[in-house]
Amino acid sequence: MTSPIAQDLLGRLQGQPLSDIGRQLGLSDSQVQGAVATALPLLLGALGRNASQPQGADALFGALQRDHAGEDIGSVLGAVLGGGGQGAGILDHVLGARQQTAVRGIEASTGLDGDRAGNLLKMLAPLVLAYLARRMFSSDPAPAGTAPLSPTPQSLGSVLGQESRRISESGGLAGGLLGAVLDQDGDGDADLGDLVRLGGSIFGGR
Repeated sequence: MTSPIAQDLLGRLQGQPLSDIGRQLGLSDSQVQGAVATALPLLLGALGRNASQPQGADALFGALQRDHAGEDIGSVLGAVLGGGGQGAGILDHVLGARQQTAVRGIEASTGLDGDRAGNLLKMLAPLVLAYLARRMFSSDPAPAGTAPLSPTPQSLGSVLGQESRRISESGGLAGGLLGAVLDQDGDGDADLGDLVRLGGSIFGGR
């Protein structure tokens, strides 16, 4: 994974948090590790694309300040595992009409069935926003290779925009998945079927 924010968040989920997510989805530790490592860059890349426009950065900043400031990732995960966290609503804002494409992309690139792919995204979305809010409104250090995230829409848009560009330019599975989901005109340039060949299946074959 070449995107430092996604890598940092994945690191914070190592151990019991990933095991709990895997148990909820019926996945082994290795399966959930691969699935989460695939889904996090997609969510962060989509947020970065949205925040690249001033109105998008303003809207995301307002949501983080209003709804997620002071949240602890562990507490949010507990709420998510209990059926809370408002993941579906967050995905509506982050992915909009591309949500089903995202689910199909996760399904194609990881081997998860559609229901578990969708549930994984719903579980991770609140965790991503809690992580960003903590980075912005607390003294958590910035991951290596990233600028500090100061509490302004401009800083948020800049940092997430850089993350999105890194993911897109990295190629491979992360870049291919993000490109497929954000394909604006739907012309098929980024083929979801190609993701199977890029990433294979986390279940060891299809």
